[in-house]
Formats: sequence, structure tokens, C-alpha cells
Amino acid sequence: MNAGVDKPDSVNPALRSGLKKFKKNIPDIDYYLGGIRQGDRAVLSKAITLIESNRPEDKTIAGNLIQHCLPFSGNSVRLGITGVPGVGKSTFIEAFGLHLINKGHRVAVLAIDPSSTRTKGSILGDKTRMEKLSSHPLAFIRPSASAGTLGGVARQTRESILLCEAAGFDRIFVETVGVGQSETAVSKIVDFFLLLMLAGGGDELQGIKRGIMEMADLIVINKADGSNTQQAKLAKQAYENALHLFPKLPNGWQPKVLTASSVSGKGISTVEQQIDTFLRLTQSNGFFEQNRQQQALDILDNSLKDAIFGHFYSQKEIQKQLNYFRQQILDGKISPYEASNTIFEFYLNRLSGK
Repeated sequence: MNAGVDKPDSVNPALRSGLKKFKKNIPDIDYYLGGIRQGDRAVLSKAITLIESNRPEDKTIAGNLIQHCLPFSGNSVRLGITGVPGVGKSTFIEAFGLHLINKGHRVAVLAIDPSSTRTKGSILGDKTRMEKLSSHPLAFIRPSASAGTLGGVARQTRESILLCEAAGFDRIFVETVGVGQSETAVSKIVDFFLLLMLAGGGDELQGIKRGIMEMADLIVINKADGSNTQQAKLAKQAYENALHLFPKLPNGWQPKVLTASSVSGKGISTVEQQIDTFLRLTQSNGFFEQNRQQQALDILDNSLKDAIFGHFYSQKEIQKQLNYFRQQILDGKISPYEASNTIFEFYLNRLSGK
């Protein structure tokens, strides 16, 4: 009798060797840092994906990468841009970004897309809306999902800014989700806050919350072209009158109102001039550096809150307590306030070893 045919390997030998190579070639700090410093946009994109990851092993590498990039960061102007839906944020950023590139700058855009509260997904379509800018070799566009983060910015946006700065981008835009009371958080991670508005949408002063107007260093009435030109002028006057009612900014800057057209390019250079004037003022009076230092302290506070929050909910015993008291609340046997105090006291006792 023949011995028969040997049982074949359950895994393709070529695939098996490929898996071994893949495991050996997992990117390390040197790979990311080297690519970022060389301005490799593909590596920069992978690095941002790394810091957005929730995997514990990725968080460790991401933390080390941020630490290695810190010496090469801080040499950019960070611009926050927000506005009502449909105001033309992406179109404006593309026009302004191309203008800055023509002036010798390198531009990075961190565009934050809203995440669905149902599916948790995002469209991430900003690259398609900025076709010319996204294909330019001196520009980098990174759409990211907000993932439910308040403030109009993704949780890792601050770290993404540092990576872009280390890659040599000296003008960084943070395009936020939209307009709302929580949107003001963007002002805590940028140097200059630009608010885009539309004319002809009814009562302009009711078109946006006062809280975000007080954060604006510059208001730009966008789409000021064609038949909308006169309406834009009227809206400009209305916003100028409103800004005089607000208290003066601590940095000595008086917010301005401009009109611009992203299509024709009219007013774009004036926007750049106002930003340059703002930078000269705040750098000369020391507020620019003071603002950056306060932002670093804010990051410390927020990181601590995230760490404590994560540690609390990662405890299995806490999960058991939560499940128990949730049912107690639904049964009407305890109030939510009393339950939260009880659970937190339980957590503190566990920390102290009681």
C-alpha cells in the first residue's frame, strides 16, 4: 500500500512567512519619528491613527512618540476655524490654505467630522471637499471623527497638532464640527480663533450663541460675492456693533469683522494680514506665550480627568456596583444622587485598601 499524500499545512507557507515578517516589522518609534521629521505624509497619517487608537499597546507607543516629538513642536501658528453648518468652512480653508502655501508656508488641516450618536460612524469627507489643497505636496489634510467628544474637537487633536508641527507644518488649521455652546473648547488649543458667518440668514445676531462670539478673534462674513455682497456689508456692520458691547479681551486685541469670498479670493489676503497683526501684538505683550503655557496646564488637567475616569470604569467591582444600583434606581429604591455617592465611596475605600 502507498503511504498516501502527506497532510498539507493548514496555512499557506507563503502567508505564514509573510506573517512572521509582518510581526518583525511592526513600526517602532524610530520609524514614526524618522518619517515625521522627513515630512512623510503617509507616516504622519499612520502616526495620527496610532494616537487615536484605544489599544493599550498603541497608547504606550503613542505616548513615547509624543514625548519624542515635543522638542520639534511649537513652531507653528494654530488657527481654529468654526461656523454655522453650510457657511463654507472647507471651501474657505482650501482658498486660505492655498494662499498661505503661495506665501511659502506649509499647511496642515485637522478636520473634525461629527460622529453619529447611533452608529458612532463619521463620513470624513473633508478631503473630497478640499480637492486642490489635499493634493498639494505642501499640504496635509487629516479628517478625524469627533467620537462624541464635546468642544468640537477630537480627543487627540492636541497631540495631532504636535505631530504636524514636528513634520514641519507651520500653519495648522483645526476645522471644528459646527457651532454650539461646547464649541468654545477649540479656543483652548489654538492661537487664533476665526469665526465664519453668513449674511442674509435672518437676524444675524441670533444666528450664533454669544459664548462663541466672545471667543472669536476675527469674524469673517463668507460668501460675500455676487448678489450677496450688499447683504454681507450689512451683516458686517451689525456684527461690528455687537462686538462693541462685549468686554475687552485680556490680550489687548480688538476683534475685527471682515467680508470674504472663497470663490473669488476677495478678502483672503486681508484675513492673513489681520492674523499677522494679532500675532505681532500678542507676541510683543507676552500674551502669546502665556496662552500657550495655560493651554499646556489645561492639557494636564484634562489628561488627569481622562485617566481617573478610565481607571474608575475599568474596575470590575465598580461595574458590578453600577449594574446593581442602576437596577435599584429603576426600581425606585434609591435616588441617582445617593447611588453615585455610595459607588464613589466604595471606589475610595478600594483605593485605600479598606
